[in-house]
Amino acid sequence: MMITELYFLLPLTFVAAMLNASVGGGGLVLIPGMFTLFPSAVPATLFATEKCASVAGMATAATHYARSIKLPWDLLLLTAGTAFCGAHLGARAIANLPSAWIKPFVVVLLFVMLLYTWFRPDFGKQDADIPITRNDKVRGVLIGTAIGFYEGFFGPGAGSFLIFLFVRVFHFDFMRATACAKVVNMATNLGALAFFIPAGYVSFRLAIPMAVAMIGGSFAGSHLAMKGGNHWIRRLFLLLVISLLVKMVLDLLRT
Repeated sequence: MMITELYFLLPLTFVAAMLNASVGGGGLVLIPGMFTLFPSAVPATLFATEKCASVAGMATAATHYARSIKLPWDLLLLTAGTAFCGAHLGARAIANLPSAWIKPFVVVLLFVMLLYTWFRPDFGKQDADIPITRNDKVRGVLIGTAIGFYEGFFGPGAGSFLIFLFVRVFHFDFMRATACAKVVNMATNLGALAFFIPAGYVSFRLAIPMAVAMIGGSFAGSHLAMKGGNHWIRRLFLLLVISLLVKMVLDLLRT
């Protein structure tokens, strides 16, 4: 690792953390940048290192949100716990299964999610503030397991799917859904790392300075999100989904 590479990597990490903290999608910026800076690195090492640094960023954002927003911890802890297990299984599965087959399915889901959000301007505008029921907890377990596995196995758009599902299923507003997604995202990263760290994939020489940049970027991103409010987050969410959709369609056309 050269100091020159850190000069590019750390600002990129800071920007990615700001995106992750506000609406997600920081991996769209950071992962391609890491592949460019470290072309000879093993892909699993770059993914694992990014997840290791992201834990610090997610924890920072979640803490910042929790100070200002009432979070349903009974639902969140259950969802996060199953997301941890799902991500660990997904990380193990990626060592044995090709991920290419999942791309067309994800493109369809992103397109449906984009249309649903775009043509429903009131979607996520107000929080229904409905008490969490036993059925909600069952749904949380299913969401945590599915998104956790997806995050560990493939990854792109996991944060966006979480935000969408928290709004659609539990009737949260975008602000609360974003805050909840950070908690679950932190658990998915930890679940994947439970496989990646013992397997020796994490480069701590990169992960530690990246984690410091993540903390700063996450604090700035969550602050901007709370200042901008639901309307601002909704626009960023739509922009992120469009960007992710375009990227994945282009990737499919190149293969």
